[in-house]
Amino acid sequence: MLLWGACLVGLQLSLSCCWAFSCHNTTSSPDFSLPGDYLLAGLFPLHRDPLGERHRPTVTFCDRPNTFNGHGYHLFQAMRFGIEEINNSTTLLPNVTLGYKLFDVCSESANMYATLSVLSTPGTRYAEIQGDPAHHSSEILAVIGPDTTNHAATTAALLSPFLMPLVSYAASSMALSVKRLYPSFLRTIPSDEYQVEVLVLLLRRFGWAWISVVGSEGDYGQLGAQALEEQATRQGICVAFKDIMPFSARPGDERMQSVMRGLAHAGTTVVVLFSSRPLARVFFESVVLARLTAKVWIASEAWATSTHISSVPGICGVGTVLGVAIRQREVPGLKEFEEAYVRADKGALRPCPQSSWCSGNQLCSDCWAFTAQDMPRLGSFSVSSAYNVYQAVYALAHGLHQLLGCASGVCSGGRVYPWQLLEQVHKVNFLLHEDNVMFNDNGDPFSSYNIIAWDWSGPNWTFRVIGSSSSSPVWLDINTTQIPWHGKDNQVPRSVCSSDCPEGHQRVIVGFHHCCFECVPCEAGTFLNKSDPYSCRPCRKEEWAPEGSQTCFPRTVVFLTWHEPVSRVLLAANTLLLLLLAGTAGLFVRHLDTPVVRSAGGRLCFLMLGSLAGGSCGLYGFFGEPTLPTCLLRQGLFVLGFAVFLSCLTIRSFQLVFIFKFSAKGPTFFRAWVHNQGAGLFVAVSSTTQLLLCLLWLAVWTPLPTREYRHLPQLVLLECTGASSLGFVLAFSYNGLLAVSTFACSYLGKDLPENYNETKCVTFSLLLSFVSWIIFFTMASVYQGKYLPAVKVLAMLSSLSGGFSGYFLPKCYVILCRPDLNSAEHFQASIQEYTRRWGSS
Repeated sequence: MLLWGACLVGLQLSLSCCWAFSCHNTTSSPDFSLPGDYLLAGLFPLHRDPLGERHRPTVTFCDRPNTFNGHGYHLFQAMRFGIEEINNSTTLLPNVTLGYKLFDVCSESANMYATLSVLSTPGTRYAEIQGDPAHHSSEILAVIGPDTTNHAATTAALLSPFLMPLVSYAASSMALSVKRLYPSFLRTIPSDEYQVEVLVLLLRRFGWAWISVVGSEGDYGQLGAQALEEQATRQGICVAFKDIMPFSARPGDERMQSVMRGLAHAGTTVVVLFSSRPLARVFFESVVLARLTAKVWIASEAWATSTHISSVPGICGVGTVLGVAIRQREVPGLKEFEEAYVRADKGALRPCPQSSWCSGNQLCSDCWAFTAQDMPRLGSFSVSSAYNVYQAVYALAHGLHQLLGCASGVCSGGRVYPWQLLEQVHKVNFLLHEDNVMFNDNGDPFSSYNIIAWDWSGPNWTFRVIGSSSSSPVWLDINTTQIPWHGKDNQVPRSVCSSDCPEGHQRVIVGFHHCCFECVPCEAGTFLNKSDPYSCRPCRKEEWAPEGSQTCFPRTVVFLTWHEPVSRVLLAANTLLLLLLAGTAGLFVRHLDTPVVRSAGGRLCFLMLGSLAGGSCGLYGFFGEPTLPTCLLRQGLFVLGFAVFLSCLTIRSFQLVFIFKFSAKGPTFFRAWVHNQGAGLFVAVSSTTQLLLCLLWLAVWTPLPTREYRHLPQLVLLECTGASSLGFVLAFSYNGLLAVSTFACSYLGKDLPENYNETKCVTFSLLLSFVSWIIFFTMASVYQGKYLPAVKVLAMLSSLSGGFSGYFLPKCYVILCRPDLNSAEHFQASIQEYTRRWGSS
């Protein structure tokens, strides 16, 4: 309460100071006041401020030559007309008359004086301090105006402690919506918060992401430009250049030249000008001087349809002008009311009555002297603002109508406090010439904008309504074909720092703005989500993407199927091998007692043939979708079977060498070897060793069906794990050791009798096996695909076929085609020849 008391003392002192500088006992215009049961105040800029830059507070007398403001005049008349219309109504405020006191707020001092006059106690020159400011005694019940945000902020701050309704027709700054600071402020013009949303939607509608923003000094321009920058940035639009024009700016001065240089250097095609009308004119006069053309200028509501701006010499060549404007709503009958006012006999200006006082901002000599020929023309900008004034008058009247209980047809009358009216005005909801008038919690109206484009195609400047906006939610409806774009072919100008990237290319920011970027293709296995153009996302495990992709594709699951041509060839070859093994076994059974079969190992040959057949059966596990049994058997059977075969081949070669070369030198060892079945024991031990290695391999490094994703990006390979595990290496190395032993033993017997010399056959078999595996491992190092198992099957099949063909085919040939060589005499002759050769050597 002490704070409000100090505030009121300050108001009283300010009021006294203003009175000292006011024109006491001067002439006045009767049009500025009208008696009534309840009084409303109106603050209108009937004159322009004649002063330039101020270095100290100055009291301004408004009624000066060459300062008349036709726009403010229409607002002034709109309030007079609205109140007269309400007083003549039989439904709105019946048996109640509204009066008014109007003030010319041409300057800050005039606005301050008018506000303090509103608060003054009737018959005094001061605001009486009450215990409760809400019950302050004043003739005025509510205030309409003033025009600018700065003036409105001053008036709202002074009226708020008294909760006196202040309904502005032109102050759109979003700062005034803060109820904590301005609890009694309302307006009939949309808030700049909504205007900023519409402007950002307009920028996005045409894809303009690289813009400049210029504001004017003061709450309207500075707060509007700041809000525009913040919201545009959130919507992905970059502000390349931003500046604020000071009040003192003049066309072409150093400050404006700096602004023009900044705009030229930024290189943006689109410039948003959030400015008051006076500074907007200064701005475009500077634009024309700087020859800054071929741009799109986005107008805020304050100057979008103002002829004060469109009349700047040379402005028609600056480019395209788009903007937001209040929807055109005419006050029915206002034009006729103004014409009647001009024709009326107003007599002469009279002095202030001796018993009263009046001020210099309740006088308009030009208004008094108008004729029908020189009266101000009601332009489009003034039409919209006048309708806002008209709405404000009716909003207060409807609030008073509810407060006085006039719905019954008779108003109750009695004392009304401003706070009571404020409460009711917030609740109004009525139809005014097809427009629904109501306020939200912040005191802002539920209204919308027109989107306009300037047009110089005719003899005179005009503007086209190319679209409209709507609130809750905010959206735009624009007919782009109606826009007269500058440039060739009437194409929409582009305003971007970097052009859009091709599909599947991410944006890599260059510099400080995210709108300036380089385009880099997404790597294979990643894709670019349209919602985030700055980051390539990895595909899921079951998907893949080529380089520069916008989406991921399902991977193809592949494995070596039974019906593929290569599989059929390998299966046929493997089956043929099994048939040959079976046929050879049958042939050897029939000729078991012949010298060829006995020299090949006799019954040991069947173990060798069986081991080759077992290894061959394991190859069937490589075809079809891998399962746990096939993974366990496919390589295990081959490794074990081939180990048994090599063990038999090794011991057979060793026995022949020992019998022919060392049996006479070590008869004891030979008898022990024969007596203890050394050959069988070796085969059993060697085979058991390999079996244990295979069991260890399958138990510890168990091959399992798996899905391989790394080798081919677009494929999922179904294969078995453990292909290169330690267990496999041990088992495979053991077979390699047996192969070397077999080769060594056969090489030692290279000079044995021809029927017992296995060197060429064993060398051929092992060489074919070595080459096959070398080819496989080489191919496995450079190729990982669905046909790699086929290559492995081919290597295994080559090893098995090499063993069979190298060892058994020559013997089958002798049995079938050369029976003369399969005789005891031939073998004895071969042995005798070896003995003679060995004895002679």
